[in-house]
Amino acid sequence: MTNNLLTGPNLKLRAVEPMDIELLMEWENDTSIWNVSNTLTPYSRFEIEEYVLNAKRDIFSARQLRLMIDLQTEDVTAITIGSIDLFDVDTVNLRAGVGIMIQKEFREKGYAGEALEILVRYAFEVFHLHQLYCNISKDNQASIRIFEKLGFVGCGEKREWINTREGWMDEIMFQLIP
Repeated sequence: MTNNLLTGPNLKLRAVEPMDIELLMEWENDTSIWNVSNTLTPYSRFEIEEYVLNAKRDIFSARQLRLMIDLQTEDVTAITIGSIDLFDVDTVNLRAGVGIMIQKEFREKGYAGEALEILVRYAFEVFHLHQLYCNISKDNQASIRIFEKLGFVGCGEKREWINTREGWMDEIMFQLIP
C-alpha cells in the first residue's frame, strides 16, 4: 500500500473538482436521502457550481471539507462512488462531524468503511483533531455497524429527532476519541 494518507487498498479520497458538478447535482437533489442531510429544497446548478468553484481549501476557516471517493480500477481509471465530509470543524475543541454518502450501486461492498478509515486517519494525523462525531438515525443499522467497527461509540440518543414521511425517528450520536 502507498504511503499516501488519502489512499486505501481500493479507494482514494480527493478534492472536489469541476468535473464532479453533475454527480453532486444528482446526489444533493436525491430526495430519498434528504432526511439524512436535512435538505428541504433542491440545489440549483448555479449553487453547486458556486460551491465547487469557490470552496475554500482551508478546513479551519471554511469549517468543512468535502472529499470525493474514487474507486481505483485495474486499468488506472477511477470511478467516483461517493463523497465524505468533515463538517462543523471546531478549532477550539478540535472536533468535527463526519458524513458519508455512497452511490446506491456501490453500497454494501465495504467501501464506506474503507473511506471512513482513510478519513479518520487523515483527520487525526493531519489536522490533529481530538475527536470525530456523527449522528445516525436509529434505523440505519448498516451505518451504525460501519462506525462502530471503526471504534465510534454511541454516547447519546435524541428521541423523535428526525421528521420523515414515515413518522418521527430517533437519532444516535457517536464519538471517536482515540
